Amino acid sequence: MEHFFNIVIDYIALWGYPAIVIGMALENACIPIPSEIILGFAGYLVYLGRLDFTLAITAGVVGGLVGSIIAYQVGYYGGESFITTYGKYVLLSKSHMNMAQKWFERYGLKATFFSRLLPVIRTFISLPAGVAKVNFPKFILYTLLGSIPWTIGLIYAGKLLGENWQTLNVIGHKASIVVAAGLIGAVLYYIRKRRNKPSSQ
Repeated sequence: MEHFFNIVIDYIALWGYPAIVIGMALENACIPIPSEIILGFAGYLVYLGRLDFTLAITAGVVGGLVGSIIAYQVGYYGGESFITTYGKYVLLSKSHMNMAQKWFERYGLKATFFSRLLPVIRTFISLPAGVAKVNFPKFILYTLLGSIPWTIGLIYAGKLLGENWQTLNVIGHKASIVVAAGLIGAVLYYIRKRRNKPSSQ
């Protein structure tokens, strides 16, 4: 896997934005390429001045949306039986599917948003959304709203860490949880502030 991750890094270094789009599309289509590596390295390239921060974010969000749509369509047209039968070929385990399914059943369409801020679940949540045939425009909206802060957070973390960007990969999901906790905290703070703001006369 380390060799595979190095290949991913080499492609991003060589092709830049298109490689970020493809990498994030694969990750969100349930191919296990950690976004910590894709976006963390993209942030490092921003730190070096080789990529633009805003364009890197755009590439990450576009790729994530494309991959999520692919996974949604697979769930929509293939159903749970298709996923159970063929998921193993993309390293999609039964436990991964069950985790995403329970999260979706518990929180409904809102899970599409909040799961984007959590490691593991975010990769697979589009499948049960497709199986449940949730409203597609709303699925797109929640996917975008959840993907944007996650993408910004990891790219900014990679930029902030600079030469030490691989820390995101070394501590893996723990780093993602820290980023996710910060993002969720920021979202909740914003919502609370908006609710407490006096309405204009």
